[in-house]
Amino acid sequence: MKITITGSLGNIGRHLVDILIKQGHEVSVISSSPERASEIEHLGAKALIGSIFDVPFLTASFSGADAAFLMTPPNLGGQHIVENTANAGKAYATAIKLAGLKKIVMLSSVGADFDAGTGPIRGLHQIEEIYKTLRDVHITFLRAGYFYTNFYNDIPLIKNAGIEGSNFPSEIKIPLVDPLDIATAAADALQNSEVGHHVRYIVSDYVSGAEIAHTLGAAIGNPNLPWIEFTDEQALDGMLKAGLPTEIASLYVEMGQAILAGKLQQDFEIQGQPIYGKIQLNHFAIDFAKRFQKL
Repeated sequence: MKITITGSLGNIGRHLVDILIKQGHEVSVISSSPERASEIEHLGAKALIGSIFDVPFLTASFSGADAAFLMTPPNLGGQHIVENTANAGKAYATAIKLAGLKKIVMLSSVGADFDAGTGPIRGLHQIEEIYKTLRDVHITFLRAGYFYTNFYNDIPLIKNAGIEGSNFPSEIKIPLVDPLDIATAAADALQNSEVGHHVRYIVSDYVSGAEIAHTLGAAIGNPNLPWIEFTDEQALDGMLKAGLPTEIASLYVEMGQAILAGKLQQDFEIQGQPIYGKIQLNHFAIDFAKRFQKL
């Protein structure tokens, strides 16, 4: 198969390229960074350097492909993030129609079934709705959990304050996922023969805040690491002091509110809490401990 991948060689893309190349597919990788070209080609893929807002570039990149994996960068642009995310989806959709692409796999998120109140995920909801209007295009929406790798951002909090936490209580469970599990699921979806539109949840583990704190804490030698529920104001202030832009921090606070309200995980639970991934939190904790020791 000829497969085009967006997202460059990020946490998911690098794994996905490796899987597809080993399976014998002809892979092209879209990246906005010219410096990535040689690295992409070294992996055996074709580098396509350009902007995901450039419809002619995207049309050329999708032309002749049997399938494409579509994702938008997190925190796209730093400002007007939800709008920028939706606009990237519009550019993809226009290029898909012009190129005649018939099969796409979209990286979405748990909570994307809601149109409001979910922070940055609102942009992914809008993209899902845009793609649903495409005619004769077979689509798999991969609704992924919260990335394990996001916990690396909490290392300074753990080191400096001896706590872990967010703006929801320790007993609430959240769906988590490893990027390798997403890449594996994306590779499967790109090659399957399903027709129409399908939602597939990609979750590696489903655990509470208390379990997150205990598991990560145990890996770094502190099994009694507590999970602290912050107020929205405390969560926002902490992220601002850590250097996050105000808009991004505010969106993350809203996402925490959605977890507290049960919105983010609602449909995942309705669907029976399907766990596709193989990499559980205790497996990730090993890598977390290595990163913790280095910082």
